[in-house]
Amino acid sequence: MRSSLFNFWHFYLSQNSYSERKIKSFVLNFGPQHPASHGVLRVVLQLSGELIEKADPHVGFLHRGTEKLIENRIYLQAIPYFDRLDYVSMMTQEHAFCLSIEALMNSTSYTAIYVQIRVMFDELTRIMNHLLALGCHSLDVGNMSPVFWAFEERERLMEFYERVSGARMHAAFYRPNELDWTGLNYQFFLDVSLFCKNCFKSLTEIFAVLTSNNIWKTRLVSVGSLNIHDATGYSVSGPVLRSIGIKKDLRFRKLDTYAYYWYLTLHSFLGKRGDSYDRFLIRIREMYESVNIVYQILSNITNIKKKNNNSKINYFNFFEYVYKLQHNKLNKKTKYISMESLIKHFKKYSEGERIPRGFTYQAVEAPKGEFGVSLISDGTTKPYRCKIRTPSYHHTHIMARSVQGHYMADLVTIIGSQDVVFGDVDR
Repeated sequence: MRSSLFNFWHFYLSQNSYSERKIKSFVLNFGPQHPASHGVLRVVLQLSGELIEKADPHVGFLHRGTEKLIENRIYLQAIPYFDRLDYVSMMTQEHAFCLSIEALMNSTSYTAIYVQIRVMFDELTRIMNHLLALGCHSLDVGNMSPVFWAFEERERLMEFYERVSGARMHAAFYRPNELDWTGLNYQFFLDVSLFCKNCFKSLTEIFAVLTSNNIWKTRLVSVGSLNIHDATGYSVSGPVLRSIGIKKDLRFRKLDTYAYYWYLTLHSFLGKRGDSYDRFLIRIREMYESVNIVYQILSNITNIKKKNNNSKINYFNFFEYVYKLQHNKLNKKTKYISMESLIKHFKKYSEGERIPRGFTYQAVEAPKGEFGVSLISDGTTKPYRCKIRTPSYHHTHIMARSVQGHYMADLVTIIGSQDVVFGDVDR
């Protein structure tokens, strides 16, 4: 009897200990309240000790139905919705929507003055996005100094936004085939040139502090590495894709380039390992290149020649010349000499302008990657169908592959290096 009881308990304890070893993994919720989750990201982690065996990102907490809201409004009223998607790189998204409308209207321009100014603001927006990405990323990893340099420069960029549109973030500055010229003057462009001069100093300080820092390199090198098959399978783009060594940049496409980039001298930067450190280096170099592009635009718009003669326009009377062009253009379109003309102008901006039937997909190289807009027009003043392709949505999907086998502390590093914003994901 005693031996049978002993055998029973021995068998029971051995089975229980075996079952405990079998289900040793621990399930943990990361976010959405975590400050390093960059919005409303929830990741369900399956841990073995501190190693991540499996990660399941959950999205959808911020869903607003932006695409359906756009389909129920006229084209001009839909522009502010694009500022609310990726709310740290606003104007590049407006650019994609305006390009889609212009493609449907067959009125694409590459050399106009407003196209060059769009390129300048796209690159200023790229600097704004990367400064926030690197500042928050370094703070998540444990370095405080770059945050102060980055946010000081971002404050100046947001002042530029406010001067041209009245809003620090949600600018609604671009128009189809046009800009809002209200806040542009020669003093604004002088201040932009001074900003670019000072921005080089801040970027160099951030680069010097982080690049050779042993703790920073230990936390980033060989962490979150991607391979070509995963990157192409999940359709990632931007610095995340270029960190692997794939040279895909929509600004360099020779067949279907957009805006003014064809006429500029610019470079793209590639990584080798596809890890978090390569993505950091690419963003730093892209900010230097964006400053270079802004300098080129400033020199181009001041060397424009008048149509009547070959004399170059002086820097200080350039905007007087542009103002006269716009003023004459406005007077030709709408002369308020009668109540009928005023009503016609009011109806155009309240009811909208009819866009020809057709389908188009236009994409821009946003700071985070390829941002595209698909539009179907049925000939009315509202889009029949609008589908938005955002880069952060694809980067969220590949997160599950890039964190496997890493420690839980590396999850924060990987999320920061992928630069995800959830207004962009949960649209």
